[in-house]
Amino acid sequence: MRGGTIQINWHDTKPVLTLDFHFPTGTLATGGGDNDIKLWIISPGESQKKFPLSSYQKSLSYHSSTVNALRFSPSGEFLASGADGGDLVIWKLHSTDDGSAWKVFKTLLFHRKDVLDLQWSPDGGYLISGSVDNSCIIWDISKGSVHQILDAHLHYVQGVSWDPLGCYVASLSSDRTCRIYVNKPQTKQKGHDKINYVSQYLLTKLEVQNTDDSTALLAKTHLFHDETLNSFFRRLSWSPDGSFLLVPAGICKLSPASDPINAAYIISRKELSRPAMSLVGPSKPIVAVRFCPILFCLQGNTATGLFKLPYRVIFAVATINSLYIYDSESISPIVIVAGLHYAAITDISWSPNAKYLALSSQDGYCSILEFDDDELGVPFSLEVDSKSAPQGMPSTTNVKADVEDCMDIDHLGADHMDRKADVKADEEKPVQPNLVKASDTNKLTKKRITPTAIS
Repeated sequence: MRGGTIQINWHDTKPVLTLDFHFPTGTLATGGGDNDIKLWIISPGESQKKFPLSSYQKSLSYHSSTVNALRFSPSGEFLASGADGGDLVIWKLHSTDDGSAWKVFKTLLFHRKDVLDLQWSPDGGYLISGSVDNSCIIWDISKGSVHQILDAHLHYVQGVSWDPLGCYVASLSSDRTCRIYVNKPQTKQKGHDKINYVSQYLLTKLEVQNTDDSTALLAKTHLFHDETLNSFFRRLSWSPDGSFLLVPAGICKLSPASDPINAAYIISRKELSRPAMSLVGPSKPIVAVRFCPILFCLQGNTATGLFKLPYRVIFAVATINSLYIYDSESISPIVIVAGLHYAAITDISWSPNAKYLALSSQDGYCSILEFDDDELGVPFSLEVDSKSAPQGMPSTTNVKADVEDCMDIDHLGADHMDRKADVKADEEKPVQPNLVKASDTNKLTKKRITPTAIS
């Protein structure tokens, strides 16, 4: 693994607030304070010691204000971009004599204030957006109209995510709540079901018992940071198989009297009403999480893993100024990166083949990590006949519903339950990129996010 901050003029020195990789081609799209969307070709470094190369391809100019969020559709045919003032644009990829070009397909108008996050439905027919106007909107892309408004939040909606199996959407707000909505379809006159999401789970507080006195009454503590969190974004994410929801911007207390610890929460699909586990420890708030799109074969470390899974899931957790990469078979992070940026990290994206992981920042730069072939592992095949099936990237649309039944979280032993990590990786001033492998146990001793099972 190698990489770091790419020293090029990404958006005219303005903040880079969002990025995403295009599924079919691996093209990287970035958006930021110069009101433009820029497309980049990412290629390997010229040698093992060189950073990945980023080559400018073209700009997509239409927005008249800062671009806060952009996401490619699952098929790669569309690109959605959300900006200040409520602007929301759908771009469509067209074939041309010179190759291909992105053109404005539709403008979606209804949000009254800044759009902060976006996510496509698994089939690409719908889009959910979260805004400073406190609402989430589900859009019908074919009609270019509002399909449904979810207005239960009382403050900015800073993160939205769509379940890859199509049953749920989730939103995270600075009102200190995470809401999970379930699809309860309404039957039309012609017999076709119409999606209809209803708020089913509200995550806001958790009961914590004083560990010094087992007879003490339970006290409720907030799960999430309030509106004073120094970030525009709280980008949450579902695992590619839909079995887990990972939620940032958490604060965790080990007892009612203890100081709050920054955390990300893991919520199991089997029990969406409360967190199943927390990743606690970083000195700075966690602002974005993103799952690797590829599932990997087990490596035989299930005894020390976080989950009971037939494969390995890898995900990235970004604080305001550092990055942790997790493997579901490992209690400790497998990679820790700190000191890359002068200002807050704003977004994370994995390339379709998991070769690159990109970060954007308010300091006007992006960082890219490059992984060697099979460095993260061997891709897992969802084919029943594993001997004859080719190994490759599993599509989330082909994940069988019964697969999720075997996905439980392992309850960690008592020695892991209440251990508070002493994380020193998050420094106020940037230094040379600090890339740490999990095998380097000496360096990880004081740079660990500790998983805590919530009982």
